Amino acid sequence: MASTLPDPQPDTHRAGDVPPASDRAGRIEAHGIDHIPDAERHGKARRLFSVWAAANVNYLSLVVGGALVLMGLTLWQALAVLAVGNLFWILTGFLAVSGPAAGAPSEVVTRAMYGVLGNRVNNAVVGWLISVCYFALNLSAAAVAAFSLVEKVGITTTTTVKVVVIVVIAALTLTISVYGHALIMKLYLPITLVLAAVFAVVAVSVVGHADFSYTPEAPLTGIDLWATVLAGVTLVASGPLSYTTSADFSRYLPRTTSKKAIVGWTAFGAFLPSMIVCSLGAFAATVVDMTDPQSGLEKILPGWFTPVFLLALVLGTIAINALTAYSAGLAIQAVGIRIRRSVSVLADGAASVALTLYALLVSNFLDTVSNVLQLTVVLLGPSMALYATDILLRRNRYDGLALTDESRNSPFWYTGGVNWSGALALAAGVTASALCVNTLYTGPIATAFGGIDLALPVGMVVASATYALLMRRETARAGAQNP
Repeated sequence: MASTLPDPQPDTHRAGDVPPASDRAGRIEAHGIDHIPDAERHGKARRLFSVWAAANVNYLSLVVGGALVLMGLTLWQALAVLAVGNLFWILTGFLAVSGPAAGAPSEVVTRAMYGVLGNRVNNAVVGWLISVCYFALNLSAAAVAAFSLVEKVGITTTTTVKVVVIVVIAALTLTISVYGHALIMKLYLPITLVLAAVFAVVAVSVVGHADFSYTPEAPLTGIDLWATVLAGVTLVASGPLSYTTSADFSRYLPRTTSKKAIVGWTAFGAFLPSMIVCSLGAFAATVVDMTDPQSGLEKILPGWFTPVFLLALVLGTIAINALTAYSAGLAIQAVGIRIRRSVSVLADGAASVALTLYALLVSNFLDTVSNVLQLTVVLLGPSMALYATDILLRRNRYDGLALTDESRNSPFWYTGGVNWSGALALAAGVTASALCVNTLYTGPIATAFGGIDLALPVGMVVASATYALLMRRETARAGAQNP
C-alpha cells in the first residue's frame, strides 16, 4: 500500500504561471502517463474552471434535460433531479486532488487501488471502453446538429455526406487531444466565453417561451414517481461519474496547490454550465417536442440565430470529446501498450467514429443515449466511490515515482500484480449495482421494489464500504509506520 512508503518530498519549486517548454500550446505534449517533475509543474487551480465549463455546454446536456420531462416529471421535479444529479460533480472535483499529489494521471493513480496488473484491466474497461462509448455518444450528438447545418446550406445529407461530417468533427476533436494539455488549457477559456454568449441568447428565447406551470397530463405518483426520479438522477449523474479521470487535467499543478481550490474550481466549472444547459432542455420540453431536441428548439429560436446555435452545439461537443479522447489515450498507455500518447488518441478516435456511425445510421439515437448513460453507472458509480475512498484512506498521499514503477519490486505490485482489496470491492459494488438496475433489464432487487432503480447509491456504498473494510488492516499498519 502506498501509504507504507515515506511521504513524498515537499515541493520546494515555486512554480509560476509560465509553462515549461514541455507543456506549451502549439507543441504536441511530451508527457503521457509518466511522472510530471516538480520543476515542470505550473499554473493555478482556477484555470480548471474553463476546462470543465467548456466541456459542459453541449448538445447532450440539452437532451438529458429534455428527457427528464419526457419521462413524465413536472418541470420543478425535473429541475430538482438536475440539481441532485449535478452535485456528483463534487466527486469529480475531489478525485482531481490526486493529480497534483502524484504528478500523474488518474490512469496511473489507480494502480494504488488495483495493483499494477489489476489496473491494466481497470483501464481497459473503465478507462478506455467507457471513454470510447462516451466519445461516440457525444460525437453522435454533434453530428446530428452538423447534419442540420449542412442541409441549411443546400447539401443533401446522404450517407456519404454524414460519414464525411462525422470524420471532420472527429478530426478537429482529435487535433486538440493530440496536442494535449497545454492546448486544452489555452483554448478552453475562449471556448467557454463563446459558448456562454451563444447560450445566453438561447436562454432568453427558451425562458421566454417556457411554461413554468407545466405538469404532464397524467402526473406520476407513488412508486412510479420515485422510480422515475431515481432513474433521472442516475441519468444526470452519469455525466460527472464518467470523469473518474479528472486528475488527468490537474496533474500539472504544483504539489502545494490548495485541495479546496482544485475541488471547487473543477466542481463549480462543471456544475454551473451543466445545470444551466440541462435546465434549458427541461424548459424547452414544456413547450416543444424534445424527442427531437434540435428541431424542437428551432421552433422557438430566432431564425437568424439557428446556424449560430448549431455551430455552438458542435463546438461544445468538440470541447467535451477532446477531454474524453485525451483520457482514453492515456488509458491505452496504462493498459501496457507501448505507443506514444498521440498515436493512442488517434486509435481511440477511429474506434469512436465506428461506434458513432452505428449509433446514427443503425440504432435510435435517443434510446441509445438513455440506455448507455444509465447502464454505465453500474460500473462508474462503484469505480468513483472506490477511488474517492482510497484518497481518504491515504490522506491523498501518493508517491508519483513509485506509481510509475511497474516491476515486481513496485510497492503497488501487491499479490501477483493485483490489489485484491480493490478488485473484490469493485466487483462487489458492480454486482450490487447490477442487481438493482432497471434500464436495459430489470434486476431482481429493482423488481422487488416495484421497478425503483437503486443501482447508483447501492453500488457506490457497497464498493466504498467493502474497500474500506478490506484495507483497514493495511491502513492501520501504514499509520503505525508513518505516524
